[in-house]
Amino acid sequence: MSNLTIKDGEQKFNEYLENSGKAHATVIAYAKDIEQLTDFLGSRAKNDLAAVTTQDLEEYKEYLTKVYRSDKTVSRKVNSVKSYFRFLTDNHYIQDNPSRMVTQPQCEQTPPRVLTKTEYRALRDACRGDIRMLAVVETLLQTGMRISELANLKLDDIDFDRGFIAINTDDTYLNRKVPLNETAKKTLQAYLKVRPRAREKTLFLTKTCKPFLVRNIRKSLDRYFRLAGLGAGVKVNDLRHTFIVEQLRAGLPMVYVSQIVGHKRLTTTEKYLSFVQMPEYDANIKIETL
Repeated sequence: MSNLTIKDGEQKFNEYLENSGKAHATVIAYAKDIEQLTDFLGSRAKNDLAAVTTQDLEEYKEYLTKVYRSDKTVSRKVNSVKSYFRFLTDNHYIQDNPSRMVTQPQCEQTPPRVLTKTEYRALRDACRGDIRMLAVVETLLQTGMRISELANLKLDDIDFDRGFIAINTDDTYLNRKVPLNETAKKTLQAYLKVRPRAREKTLFLTKTCKPFLVRNIRKSLDRYFRLAGLGAGVKVNDLRHTFIVEQLRAGLPMVYVSQIVGHKRLTTTEKYLSFVQMPEYDANIKIETL
């Protein structure tokens, strides 16, 4: 058992995160959350990790509640704290885990939004004059990949002959091959005919031959959601939700669908089952059986 200062503990945890194989965005999020905790404890003159109590962490949770209006944000940050102290305990840096009895705020679970057949057709029509954005929409909708995964696609990741897209991420668990159906294949081939010629290997480029970044893809999609009249509540992830529901409706095994979309837990895929029997989501789009 070693006597670590608060700063030492933060450094140990950051080293663990860097070597954990987690996605870069996940590492950054955890690191920022623990940095915020360290600052809070420092303001309370807490310098020794062993001196941190459950009461200290409860007060930190109250502080987060005042700073952030979202219970979901507070819950995520409390989860980071729990992961942090579990790491410290498991590696014998501290003897007792003060976060064990800290409860997380109850978050209202918002059901996934699934596009109707009419909505999807409207979005496709809105993108018709923009081949790149039509390819973006079809790729997201027909493969169920995340927007970050789409932004990182390279030309070599697409195998038209064998009909799949290779997903390569910072998290090796999420690396996979996603089936490429005819709809997505034809749209991507049409985009490649007008794609700027550049040494850059990233699939989706801007007019200046720079990678089409996540924030810019999201901004462009939001614009086309508005043009399609889909309302302010539609998000990029709704294309992914629609894919998952359609694959389950098509009768694909839930385990297989979970693997295609890169869910780490089968329970994440299970939550979509309640949508499969709902008539208003019948035949949203025609996605080929994979």
